[in-house]
Amino acid sequence: MANFTASDVPDQSGRTVFITGANSGIGLEASKVLAGRGARVLLGCRSEANATGAMDAIRLEHPRAKLDFVPIDLADLASVRSAADRLKGEPIDVLVNNAGVMVPPLQRTKQGFELQFGVNHLGHFALTGLLLDQLIDRPGSRVVITSSIAHRNGRIDFDDIDAKRHYSRMKRYQMSKLANLLHMFELDRRLRAANAQTIAVACHPGVADTNLMRFLPGPAKMLMLPGRLFLNTAAEGAWPTLAASTAPQISGGDYVGAGKRGETAGPAADAKSSARARDPQLATRLWEQSVRMTGVAYPV
Repeated sequence: MANFTASDVPDQSGRTVFITGANSGIGLEASKVLAGRGARVLLGCRSEANATGAMDAIRLEHPRAKLDFVPIDLADLASVRSAADRLKGEPIDVLVNNAGVMVPPLQRTKQGFELQFGVNHLGHFALTGLLLDQLIDRPGSRVVITSSIAHRNGRIDFDDIDAKRHYSRMKRYQMSKLANLLHMFELDRRLRAANAQTIAVACHPGVADTNLMRFLPGPAKMLMLPGRLFLNTAAEGAWPTLAASTAPQISGGDYVGAGKRGETAGPAADAKSSARARDPQLATRLWEQSVRMTGVAYPV
């Protein structure tokens, strides 16, 4: 795949897409395009106020957009289960695991997990497992998992999985993004083995100018200012998400990202994953750890 942008998104009439973190940044921009192409978009947001603002913004561009709000806080597994319960019986064609947090000070989820691993990986791992039965028999259905070029330096610290002994903001972010790709590749293997209709794919936005950068330390933000002219906008950062969600040529196990300047910007194209991300033994170990931590077992 190369040079995929929003203009390449095919008609989505009759399809339902659930996007986490849909009220801002890449999630909002992807929601706008998908709604404009005829999809029914379920906006996963932490608050009704955030969802209402996002739906108002989408309807300014697409007055007939089919939109619904699904309350979900990925930092609370009880909220994840509640969202899945709310969606019971709903047809879902595409699940976009988009919400995320990057390099915050040490914080913990409701269940006590380190926030970045808890939100970026465990919350989405649980959500996917709880909803998979609703996708698995739908032709053309997809699970889209958002990673990052930061995964290339990631290591899974099984000996300190909750950062109780040591916390490095960037190392924990890299770990969570590696976990996202390990999740995708293992889910792809399991779906293939089950001859499922659903495929698992992954994407990354390059380096996009979104509020994900809000936790960057002040000096880092100042150093980035001259380069912001060369970053993807949020709308451009959504291109890989849109490609992973809709491109006809996508296959299970594919990974797409920004295609130019070392995968930091530009239209969507095939992306490079690290050897560690493709390690099936590491993926299996992480999967088993994630089941223990979330209490969610998959139907495949």
